[in-house]
Amino acid sequence: MTAVLRRLAPAKVNLFLHVGPVAVDGYHPVSSLMVFADIGDEMRLSPAQDMGFCLEGPFADALGPDGDNLVLAARDRLLAGLPPASGAAPFRLTLDKRLPIAAGLGGGSADAAATMRLVADHLAARGLPGPDADMLDALARGLGADVAACLESRPVLATGRGDRLAPAPSMPPLDAVLVNPRAPCPTGAVYRAYDAGGVVAAADTPKLPGRLETVRDVIDHLRPTRNDLQAPAIALQPLIGEVLAALSERPETLWSRMSGSGATCFALCADPGSAQRLAADLAQAHPAWWVSPCRLVV
Repeated sequence: MTAVLRRLAPAKVNLFLHVGPVAVDGYHPVSSLMVFADIGDEMRLSPAQDMGFCLEGPFADALGPDGDNLVLAARDRLLAGLPPASGAAPFRLTLDKRLPIAAGLGGGSADAAATMRLVADHLAARGLPGPDADMLDALARGLGADVAACLESRPVLATGRGDRLAPAPSMPPLDAVLVNPRAPCPTGAVYRAYDAGGVVAAADTPKLPGRLETVRDVIDHLRPTRNDLQAPAIALQPLIGEVLAALSERPETLWSRMSGSGATCFALCADPGSAQRLAADLAQAHPAWWVSPCRLVV
């Protein structure tokens, strides 16, 4: 193989995130409608003399010297699960880190999922036996709650720890803008703040139709839902509140919310032009923020 293989690791967005009280196993049950964007990190695999890993991109420095440990874990666990005779040739993985860190966009999980897909592509290109769907799914679940959904990279309803997946309603493409104030919001700290707040909700799944025809239909069904981590995240990182306020003031914003445990927020718009205008105006007004138009449900 001489060609470089590439995979997008798409940003994950939680359109709603209902969180129950912590269980005896230390995990919070959740219910979430997850969708994926047409932007994200990029994973590349290229031939090499020895196995290696490189890190680049605008947010590479934020990961530190060890890079993305989930990427290396995904690579190593997949290769270890194959028969020794598989004979995978050495390769170098490159992570182009384009998404903010600790941003509620599932970046590390998406990177791990893309890595597994890339290694499978590498083996197939060489005519070697690779992982089947069941093996990939088992590896994903062992790496983290969001990795299974990121392996699918399509709209899903996630329950349990976030790894029990069911088909989402059929939805139209959603033009959106993602905004991060370049302030990390670690998931563990947000969950601890949620628990400490004393007001704990439930991991209930709202009743949704099988098909949502328009962006207005999507928003109408999302309005009664919640992101239960939004308030504790804002308490920890007030810049999230500033982002949401800025989004709500813009006429292009039909509806907005924080994704995951933050700090990234999203706005749904009527069409690509509205999303582009909103992104351009926000980037000009807040040059320190990371702002990106995108399309969800692609």
